[in-house]
Amino acid sequence: MSHIDDLPPLREVIDRHELATKKSLGQNFLLDLNITMKIARAAGDLTRHTVLEIGPGPGGLTRALLASGAKHVVAIERDARCIPVLAEISDAYPGRLTVIEGDALALNHEQVLADAGASGPVKIAANLPYNIATPLFTGWITGTNWPPFWNGMTLMFQREVAQRICAEPGDKAWGRLGVLAGWRSHADIAFDLSPQAFWPPPKVTSSVVMVQPRAEPLPVAVSDLEKITQAAFGQRRKMLRQSLKSMNGASRLEATGIEGTKRAEELAVEDFVALANEK
Repeated sequence: MSHIDDLPPLREVIDRHELATKKSLGQNFLLDLNITMKIARAAGDLTRHTVLEIGPGPGGLTRALLASGAKHVVAIERDARCIPVLAEISDAYPGRLTVIEGDALALNHEQVLADAGASGPVKIAANLPYNIATPLFTGWITGTNWPPFWNGMTLMFQREVAQRICAEPGDKAWGRLGVLAGWRSHADIAFDLSPQAFWPPPKVTSSVVMVQPRAEPLPVAVSDLEKITQAAFGQRRKMLRQSLKSMNGASRLEATGIEGTKRAEELAVEDFVALANEK
């Protein structure tokens, strides 16, 4: 019995089900329930919320979310070996856990939630598989509908990725991901986790990032903003008059009053939005 519920400790569960991690799935299991509870607490009051979790694995964070009072957890898991483990958690928390076996990158998450009978506000909380973390986050940030279907995210990333998401203009990590994140959200690193918190230990430090959506982000087409940031940061050491040359850069720079001698790392989100809105 663990200290948060009546289920066995995670190591015992993993041994019993012979759940060796798969590198191809980006798996690093978070076994310390003290840490999973810390992540769940960081997500805030979950008693009214449905929580979308990606890649629950053996269910360490799943159990913490449920033990913390989450109204309903909808978990998407690609590894079929983990489904029986998650079923045991579902039995321990009747009616509060729905497990979907599938590839999170290929699924419409809003439809998944609807099909699961989710109600009330939605938060996303996940120890994201490292190999799909960035595309998942980008998809949630650049969705067609805004405000989005979620009202908060508590996500685990490699620290390098977390720094890129939370970067500010002038930071070494400032780039396309930071612009997209800063355009539509407020993102902050809550705390770091050492490799020893996971099994097997990854070679990098991990960070938990808190994300809140902006109610009214600056108006711009996502595709236009992505194109302008790709051009600008694709040649980040070049001046903007050079890096944006293929995108009618001279005209855009003149119209926005941005100096062509600047480099991409010097521009703020509103500068990229202004450049993207010029044709």
